[in-house]
Amino acid sequence: MEITGLRWLGTRTEKFSETVSFFRDVMNLEVKETQESYTGFNFPNGDTVEVFGVDEPDHKFFTTGPVAGFGVADIEASRRELEAAGIEFIGDIHGDESGHRWSHFYGPDGNVYEITEA
Repeated sequence: MEITGLRWLGTRTEKFSETVSFFRDVMNLEVKETQESYTGFNFPNGDTVEVFGVDEPDHKFFTTGPVAGFGVADIEASRRELEAAGIEFIGDIHGDESGHRWSHFYGPDGNVYEITEA
């Protein structure tokens, strides 16, 4: 498996407004998108931080703390390699219209992580 970097971080929080303000006003990250229970931020190098409120329906499994997304060169091959090592994935590989793809899994520590391919 070829890891290309730490590309993404997501967090689900009961303190949504405070967390959004922290990343926007203190960390000075650029807001890329905002909705009622979601705000995404860009780093200058293209990496992303996403903040999810507790009402956001798609990330309810983010219960172990912030989730780190590891960039990979080939998401299918990386997933097969992790599964062969006994790693349990949460659902299928997902994607968006830009070609970005991701897949969440439980690490051996019980925390949720992600592999992501841009």
